[in-house]
This record gives sequence, C-alpha cells and structure tokens, in this order.
Amino acid sequence: MDEIRQWIADGNAVLGIEFGSTRIKAVLIDKEHRPAASGAHDWENRLSDGIWTYSLDMIWDGLRDCYARLSDDVREKYGIGITKLAAIGFSGMMHGYMAFDENGELLVPFRTWRNTITGEAASELTELFSFNIPQRWSIAHLYQAVLNGEEHVPKIRYLTTLAGYIHWKLTGRKVLGVGEASGMFPIDAKTGTYNKKMMDRFQALPRMQAYPWKLEDILPEVLPAGECAGTLTPEGAKLLDPSGQLQAGIPLAPPEGDAGTGMTATNSVAVRTGNVSAGTSVFAMVVLEEDLKAVHEEIDMVATPSGDAAAMVHCNNCTSDLNAWVGLFGEFAEAIGCKTDTQQLFQTLYGKALEGAKDGGGMVAFNCFSGEPVIGLAEGRPLFAHRPDAPLTLADFMRTHLYASLAALKIGCDILFKEEHVKVDAIYGHGGLFKTKGVGQGILAAAMNAPVSVMETAGEGGPWGMALLAAYMVRRKEGESLQDYLAGKVFAGETGSVMQPDPEDVRGFDAYIEKYRAALPAEEAAVKALPV
Repeated sequence: MDEIRQWIADGNAVLGIEFGSTRIKAVLIDKEHRPAASGAHDWENRLSDGIWTYSLDMIWDGLRDCYARLSDDVREKYGIGITKLAAIGFSGMMHGYMAFDENGELLVPFRTWRNTITGEAASELTELFSFNIPQRWSIAHLYQAVLNGEEHVPKIRYLTTLAGYIHWKLTGRKVLGVGEASGMFPIDAKTGTYNKKMMDRFQALPRMQAYPWKLEDILPEVLPAGECAGTLTPEGAKLLDPSGQLQAGIPLAPPEGDAGTGMTATNSVAVRTGNVSAGTSVFAMVVLEEDLKAVHEEIDMVATPSGDAAAMVHCNNCTSDLNAWVGLFGEFAEAIGCKTDTQQLFQTLYGKALEGAKDGGGMVAFNCFSGEPVIGLAEGRPLFAHRPDAPLTLADFMRTHLYASLAALKIGCDILFKEEHVKVDAIYGHGGLFKTKGVGQGILAAAMNAPVSVMETAGEGGPWGMALLAAYMVRRKEGESLQDYLAGKVFAGETGSVMQPDPEDVRGFDAYIEKYRAALPAEEAAVKALPV
C-alpha cells in the first residue's frame, strides 16, 4: 500500500475512463498494471423523439461524478488526493453521431449506436463501397441525415464519436484512435487512415455537391495506439476535476471505442485471437490473417487499436431482457419473504439453465429491446413463446433466455467460421454475462463451437483496457508493439480458465437457432402489433 501510495503521489499512475451504455467507470492502475482504485457513475440512455440518446449534461455530470468517486476511493485507500497522472485515456460506446457547428455547438442530440434508423443510407453506402457499412457507423448516420434533408447538415464543421468528443473538450485536439475511427469511416490498413478511394466516391455523390464541407475536413485525425494525442488543458482539467486539484499538462492517449478497449483488456490484439464482450450489447471480434472473401451485412470490418484488420459481429441486444427476467424472479422471492442478493439470484438461475434441455425444449425467446440489424429488425420487442405441449420448466426457461442473449451473435459468427472459414486460436470472454462462473462461458463456447477463456482480469473490462492503452503510450520501449507490450508486461503467464465446447451443447444450440429463425416472423409481428 505504501508503494502504491507513493506511486500515485509522484504522479506515475495511469487513468482509464470508459463511457459504457449503463455505466461510466474509471480505473487507476499501478506500475504492475493492476487496478489501484476505481470510481463509477450509473446512467441510462433515453428514447427522445424516436432517438436513443444521452444529453450533454448527462455526459459531463456523469464524468465529474465518476472522477470524484475515483478520487474518494484513492483518499479512502491511500490517504492522498490525485494531483498528477502519468497518462489518461478515454473510451466510449462505439461510433454513433455527434455533429458540431463552427462554434463547437452540438447541432442535434447525440445519436447512439443503439439507433437503427439509418437502413437506407447503410444499404446505399455498402453498395457504393462494396464494403459493409453498419447502421451504427457515423458515416451511415451522416448520409441518412443527407437523405432525410435535415437542416443541420450544411452547418456541420466537425463530426466525432462520444470518446472523440470528450477528448476534444479536454485537450483541444480533434483526433481518434484508429480502432474507433474505423467505425466512423472505413480504414485503409496500408495507410492507417480513412480509405481515400471510398472517401472520393462518397464526395462525388450528386447529393454531396450541395454542401460547403468535404468529408475529409470534418472527420477527426486518426492515430494508432502509442501515439500521444495531446495534453490536458487547464480548461480540460477543470471540466474533469472542478475541485482544481488535478494539474494540466497530462498526456492523453488516442481515444478509443469499447471494442478496442475490450480487445486490449483480453490480450486479443494479435492475429488469430478473438474476444467477445457481452453486456447490454454483445460483439465478437477476430483479428484476421487475410481479408474475407465476400461482403456480409452481418459482419463489420474494423481495426484493432494498432490498425490491424478485424472482423466484428455486433448485436445491439444481449443481457437486458435476461436481467429483467432475473429481476422478476427476485421480486417474486421478496414477495414471499425470501431475502436473496443479486449475486445469489444469478448463480441460482444461471446454474439451473445447465439442467435444461440442450435445445431449450419447446421454448423460444427474442431479447430485442431495440432493433437488431444482424437479423433484419429495425425495431425490437422482447418476446417469449412456447409450444402448448412443452413443459414449462425453470431450467428450460433459463437456458432458452441464455441462448436468446447470444442467438443473433451466433448467426453472424456462423458466417464468419462456417462460410468464411476464419481461423482463431483463442477466444476470450468478458462482460457481465461471464460473472457467473462457467455458465455464460459454456453457452458462448457452444455458440461459437470453439474454446473460450475467461481471465481473472475479465471483470475489469473497458476502462482497464483504456488505462493499458494509456500506459502503453508512456511506458513502451522504442519499437515495442502493443501485442508484445501486453503479452510481456501485462498478461505474462496468464491464460485464464478455458472451457471447451460440449458437443451436445453445440448441437443443441444449432437446433435452437433453427427454431429461432422459424419464429422470426412472430417477432416481426410483435413489432407491428406493439408500437412504441
């Protein structure tokens, strides 16, 4: 404790802060890259005029509260305040749309990744580029605004993501890490920046001739991991820490998305490694040996924080519906006088799922709180159904909902592994789905038909991954790659717990997916029958 206290007092600690979908979390790491303190602020997106969004006040109030809670944790553990840091890094939920005018004013409310309102634009751009453009990408949001004739579009002078916005306001620099930038506009792996040919095609579109800006002028500069992306300004220091204790001049790492920090936090930035992040949303990423043979709407081509090509299957929905059912069972337990904590609820109900029929019995569920592009849904409605002759057992019910949380991901990953024959040596799981030991991990192994590892550090998640990226910037040796830095200095000797896929579970999940696909028209009908 004395050693860590002195490390923090001397300004050597590194801070990572990530804006997740339901929580803003800060992690301070010591010289061994271990978390030394943390702070968090819970928040929730809201549906306003048909747009999933967070207000600017929510962003800044949340950041300040998160940092204040981190500072309180440092005082409680070490008896000191934070005045200096070796480095800071910010990350956030991927992509989305934040457009600003010449005065730096936000033109329309922040449009998050959760919105599925850009189908027309995404389809046209995919055809134009011969490259899949997902609905959540910034360029899809921009072009949809063009197609809609939205009045703010001519006024745009800067377009960025949530992580890029925070970084800009704290440093004055309009930059992004290459991983996050790859979700704004396609990246050319050879140049490490936006694809020039695709940018020229976009700019040549007849609709784009009416605007006073060019795309290359409104997008952030792209930086790889390890580059310095500016320093904390005096104004930025006050935004982060209104108490005035934190000093300006601290170097900041390139801001990244939660995909890049998840890869970093699981040591899966090397070729033929992959990771699955499973929480409010779920996504799988695999670093590729070679390009895919075809364009697939279900698979996004993005980049690691170092700029290597990675294939991503991203699904908007994962544990929200599952958590809601667990909450319902908890409410019932309380109603009959049985006191139980949340951890016990999850362990009991998840454990029960292991007793269920391998294919979920006669049940099917859709976990779609919002739209799910991988299965062609612009909107979603959580839905559960079962055959009248099927026994309604708790075990089958829980297995069905665990399958539902990963069903869309499995559909996308089946394309990656069964059609494209992508090779992967290791898959690492992290996020809330894996907190109950062995259950979510086993279900994922069945979904992907591959061994899945969960490390002891998996629970630290994105903010720890962002702190590692910031540490890499200031502690790496000349010419040391991110892959080598992580393998040698952070994860040396750590392999985590590995679960092999159970062949019966694999066959059961495949059978469940057949039911799931067959029942998709029922989900589509529910969207029409239950308008929001």
